[in-house]
Amino acid sequence: MNSTEQLIEIALQEDIGSGDITTDNLVEPDVKGYGKIIAKEQLVIAGLDIACRVFEHLDPRIIYRPLFADSDRVENGEVVVEVEGKLRGLLVGERTALNFLQRLSGIATHVRSYVDTLGDRKVRLVDTRKTVPGWRKLEKYAVRIGGAYNHRMGLYDGVLIKDNHIAVCGGIKKAVKNIRSNVSHFTKIEVEVSDLDGVREAMDSGADIIMLDNMDIKQIKEAVEFINGKALVEVSGGITRDSLNKLADAGVDIISSGALTHHAKSVDLSMRIGLSAW
Repeated sequence: MNSTEQLIEIALQEDIGSGDITTDNLVEPDVKGYGKIIAKEQLVIAGLDIACRVFEHLDPRIIYRPLFADSDRVENGEVVVEVEGKLRGLLVGERTALNFLQRLSGIATHVRSYVDTLGDRKVRLVDTRKTVPGWRKLEKYAVRIGGAYNHRMGLYDGVLIKDNHIAVCGGIKKAVKNIRSNVSHFTKIEVEVSDLDGVREAMDSGADIIMLDNMDIKQIKEAVEFINGKALVEVSGGITRDSLNKLADAGVDIISSGALTHHAKSVDLSMRIGLSAW
């Protein structure tokens, strides 16, 4: 079982527990119904397949008809999904399906606003590991749906030597040397620095990517000029939508922002359920 299926099962179990005492006492098991998921604001939709799988866990014979695809813009009042099946399954799964859709669409919508701000600028906007525990795979999917890119998925798929690593290793050069001797020659090495001295040391160490952490625009421009294309330049720390273009125009290659996920707000979607078939 993959992590998404496990997350769906956990979400349903925490909501249903020993049973839905309201629905189970009001609706007979074989009664069928329909539902419409409706956007209550303008948004970028994400998570349609996840919502479908929520209902399929409860009713394998469900008929699920998305009227949009992930990454589409949806206007306020538009119907996003039509669904038919046993009424109990629709009522029980409503909140869990909406929770997934609202959270993932919220991230995609938030990210799209950043991407739209950058326009055609040739810079890569990426996320971070600042995700809700257990939701990383889904939240990083929503980032891609919004039009940005993923940084490393976890600690296992990319080398990033941060300030604490540098402190315990006794400097950037020692840290990079130790990494070089222990990882594949195919593996790129990124080093986080906070000043121009760190930039110079990272360059001398042969870093492939240099992350400029919480540096002001003047320092960033000086760093980009010094690096002169010999390594990729990433900026991170305190990134806002208003600062994106200034950073991109400074000549950096990558802008990483935890705000893409942890500042995103869930969007407003609702589900209307009835007895009649379509």
